[in-house]
Amino acid sequence: MSPDNAAIEYLGQTPTADEFERLFRLSGWTEAMDISAYRLAETLPHAWYSVCARRDGEIVGTGMVLGDGVLHALIVDVIVMPEMRGHGIGTEIMKRLIAHCHEERILQVQLFSARGKRGFYEKLGFVARPDDGPGMELAELG
Repeated sequence: MSPDNAAIEYLGQTPTADEFERLFRLSGWTEAMDISAYRLAETLPHAWYSVCARRDGEIVGTGMVLGDGVLHALIVDVIVMPEMRGHGIGTEIMKRLIAHCHEERILQVQLFSARGKRGFYEKLGFVARPDDGPGMELAELG
């Protein structure tokens, strides 16, 4: 698949459960998270806003925002099919997610990303929190 063959269409929509599972499994995240298709599908209704990138109707990328609609937005699950990476699709998805947060006047836009992607997100205006800055994660559940 090459983006040269057809234009990419960006839509403010949530992927279907099957589309999201396919993208998630291709992302490599399943090495760190063993999660069923059913549990992946359960995440979708919780998206406050989503973008799907499609080529000839087929999904090639997605990204979602979780949020309260006023104070906080958390960008998660930005995934582009491996063979489509490097063509600006992830950047365009991010720009649209960020623009929606700005349009809705969200006060804090945060990001959860894969390791090794810091440079990509810094180009979009994100900064890493200082070591003693706000924000932490729970080491283990249970």
